[in-house]
Amino acid sequence: MPQVVVPVRYPLTKDSSRTLAEAIKLADEEDADLTVLHVNLYQNSSRVSRAALKRAVEEKFGHVPRSRYIVRSGMLVEETILDEVAASGADVVVIGTKQASRWREMVRRLVDDPDIEHFLREELDCDIVTVSPSGQPARHSPSASED
Repeated sequence: MPQVVVPVRYPLTKDSSRTLAEAIKLADEEDADLTVLHVNLYQNSSRVSRAALKRAVEEKFGHVPRSRYIVRSGMLVEETILDEVAASGADVVVIGTKQASRWREMVRRLVDDPDIEHFLREELDCDIVTVSPSGQPARHSPSASED
């Protein structure tokens, strides 16, 4: 069964809502399961529960079929997301362009001039969909880099 993963902030921001809307649409179109992921940072005192995350999503979008809600804790949001994406065997990861920028900064510390979509495809072997502030999705597939 195909798997779509979408990391979001809580409470849902405008950007997270836009990214989540695209992930829900994509999961429906591809007949895929959807994982909605939030990361509680160890260094922050606030903790979000899985039930609160699910409630927030359902208040905004209604019941989302074939979805699961995961809350992980970590020191770095991006690293925790990568771990969950790898563990879930995701076929598609949907992120906002702001999240891609944060990942780009993290990767820049490791390598020169990173192409975050290429890095994620190589590390995770899945499609990456980035959603711009205007709501326009761009899909980056592993096969596109192999041509």
